[in-house]
Amino acid sequence: MAEQQARRTPKARVAQVVTTEWITPHMVRLVLGGEGLAGFEAGEFTDHYIKVLFAAEGVTYPEPFDMERIRAEFPRDQWPTTRTYTVRGWNPAALEITVDFVVHGDEGLAGPWAARAQPGDTVRFLGPGGLYAPDPAADWHLLAGDESALPAVAASLERAPAGAVVHAFVEISGPEEEQKIATPDGIEITWLHRGDRPVGEALVAAVRGLDFPAGDVCAFVHGEAGVVKELRRHLRLERNIPRERLSISGYWRLGQSDEAWRAVKREWNEQVEREQEATTV
Repeated sequence: MAEQQARRTPKARVAQVVTTEWITPHMVRLVLGGEGLAGFEAGEFTDHYIKVLFAAEGVTYPEPFDMERIRAEFPRDQWPTTRTYTVRGWNPAALEITVDFVVHGDEGLAGPWAARAQPGDTVRFLGPGGLYAPDPAADWHLLAGDESALPAVAASLERAPAGAVVHAFVEISGPEEEQKIATPDGIEITWLHRGDRPVGEALVAAVRGLDFPAGDVCAFVHGEAGVVKELRRHLRLERNIPRERLSISGYWRLGQSDEAWRAVKREWNEQVEREQEATTV
């Protein structure tokens, strides 16, 4: 029971905003630092993530900030809200992490906060988590996603093994959202401009149209849940890629709030996996 309780109430870290930078019209980069990052560990995976904590409106939590105490003393609707973001970079010597936030005006919670953030602002978060990194033993690599997956795709490209064969597709709203990313051996992202088309249409078409190289593939496919479902079916059933060679999951779902999606995400992903595994039998 004690072990389960510890898992439910992870220790929150505290950091301060060091710098902010708009790297595209809809993506702002925050560097977070401070002594609260002492002992933070990242680097094993390229999809490391943190869960940024936002206080419930009108609620002030006792100091020192303690998630276990908050969950014990406050009603659930007053617990902090979390938003999950990829660790774009980690500098252990400087105790600084870099996090990129997609911003669509006043839509959402984390985006507007990041757009207004100023150096010195306090940030609390949980983590890191993570599971994926490019497998150096793979014959080639497939990276595919939308804006939400771009930080992890970029980090993966920067960590690609020397001489690796990589096909990377990222769907964005338009050319103004392209980023310059330092990649080894001239590996490049294929930028897919969505324009007025539905989310994911260009991404699905690009992956379906790819002439897959021979050999073992290590694939990372993340983004809007419906798009991911379609690509999962294509990769598992039509391309016959083993499940263990796929890192694939919906980061968000069109038409649902973050809270609503997170409430059903695990069950939804498991159901999709069961349906597609049954089809392969």
